[in-house]
Formats: sequence, C-alpha cells, structure tokens
Amino acid sequence: MRLHSLQPRPGAKHRTKRLGCGESSGHGKTSGKGHKGQKARSGGSIRIGFEGGQMPLIRRLPKRGFNNAAFKTFYGIVNLDDLNTFEDGDNVHEASLRSRGLVRGDVDGIKILGRGELLRKLTVEADKVSEAAREKIEKAGGTVILRPAKVLPDSRPDKAS
Repeated sequence: MRLHSLQPRPGAKHRTKRLGCGESSGHGKTSGKGHKGQKARSGGSIRIGFEGGQMPLIRRLPKRGFNNAAFKTFYGIVNLDDLNTFEDGDNVHEASLRSRGLVRGDVDGIKILGRGELLRKLTVEADKVSEAAREKIEKAGGTVILRPAKVLPDSRPDKAS
C-alpha cells in the first residue's frame, strides 16, 4: 500500500446534493428550502433555543439552588493488582505512582482499593485506603501510612475562633 493508492472505504463518501440545477433534477426551483419564510431567505437562520418570540424554556425555568461539584475532592484510584509492578520493600507514594503512569492528571489525593492480590511487601502512603486493601497489604507483610487530611481555613467572618 502506498500513499497514492489510499482511498476511502466504499460508502464512506457520498456525492453532494447539487441544488438549483433545473426542475427535473428534483432539487431545482426552491432548492430544498420550501416556499418563502425566514428559513428560505439568504442568511435567514434562527439561533439555537429561539422559540419564535415566545419566552424561551431556559428563561421560563427557575434558577435556584447550589451545585457543590466545583468543591468535590477528586481521588486518583489505584488497585492492589497495579502495585505488583513495584519491587519488595519499595515505598509507594504519589510521585512513584505518577512515574509509573498509574496516576495521571490533577488529583487531590490517592485512594487505594482492594481489587486483586498483592504479591509484594510494600510501604503504601496514601490519603485513603479501603478496608479490604488495608487487610491485603498487611497480610502481604507491608504497612499503610495515611497522609494527614488537608485542613482548609474557615473563611466565614461570623465564626469566632
């Protein structure tokens, strides 16, 4: 196969509808735009959500409440069977997990879950560890170190300290 022999798969390309090529073509006269009206005019398009002057649905619905999603704590999840890539006696922490590609992106902490079996004796440092994962790590001869929780200062002015 060479570059000059590449072509799209059969059926992937469809010929364009040729508009305004006489009435016998089936797309002549009004060229598929029907008769008159805003959508038949050149440049005549209406914006998304426009309801013909009626009060749009997005403006009719009440806007109330609060969404806490921006303040959610997002943990990088690592299962026990992923930790078998480490050697016996290794110290597993966020930097070592990132260097092996087990945790990527912007995370607020690391959580270890208990899927699979751990075959190594490791020292695991994480923000959260499930009970099953803790049991399996300690059964394999390893230890679990929980990092201290990040305490955010209370920013409410009415609270006396």
